[in-house]
Amino acid sequence: MPSTPQPVTPDPPDAIARPLLTQSWLDLTFVHWAVDPADVAGLLPPGAVPDTLDGVTYVGLVAFRMHRVGWLRLPGVPYLGSFPETNVRLYSVDDHGRRGVVFLSLDASRLIPVLVGRLGFGMPYVWSRMRVRHDDDRTVTYTASRRLPGPRGAGTRLTVRRGEAVDGPTELEHFLTARWGMHGVFFGRPMYLPNAHPRWPLYRAELLECREDLVAAAGLPAPAGEPVSVLYSPGVPARFGRPARPAGIPTP
Repeated sequence: MPSTPQPVTPDPPDAIARPLLTQSWLDLTFVHWAVDPADVAGLLPPGAVPDTLDGVTYVGLVAFRMHRVGWLRLPGVPYLGSFPETNVRLYSVDDHGRRGVVFLSLDASRLIPVLVGRLGFGMPYVWSRMRVRHDDDRTVTYTASRRLPGPRGAGTRLTVRRGEAVDGPTELEHFLTARWGMHGVFFGRPMYLPNAHPRWPLYRAELLECREDLVAAAGLPAPAGEPVSVLYSPGVPARFGRPARPAGIPTP
């Protein structure tokens, strides 16, 4: 753990003028449970340790619609680049104080993006049957059932009702959502991939239904009890920069 992690800020610390990837994240629901840092430390990539708030870290189940993924400055792809996704993520910090997330799994409904993510970048994408349905103007249901590589049939069914807008996020809400990069192993090496997007428009939400086994499938204890935070956002456009090596040097 670095002696002084970077502060949690609502805006990205650096602009990304020349993006490697562009995409939008729409209709997001963030569901979080508190976990013991000792339970997640072994699941993080080399060079990263659990990021904690008051001695506690968190596991997040985040369901949303990916929209128009694009490379460099090319226009986003309308069909193959748009699909439902649900990820299980942890919170991390490295020796340089860079805070980020670590994805334990990313379920997506388009096979080609799953193959590109798994084979091209070594990310834990899973091909799943998925759907995002608006039951009314405040209620959203997300469903997922895994196809390959499994465990087959594992999935989620989440239903949330959007509440009031968050005018001033709490310290925990900032900690869980203001994340400006991801730690992972890219091309066989530990790296940090920065991202940037506008401030989250956040709403508190009521969790009406939660049936999931993706957290346990990712290697963590199944969540016990109610989540500590449930948030909804209509979404933001996002940009990813070039990955940086553990020493902080950008790749060519």
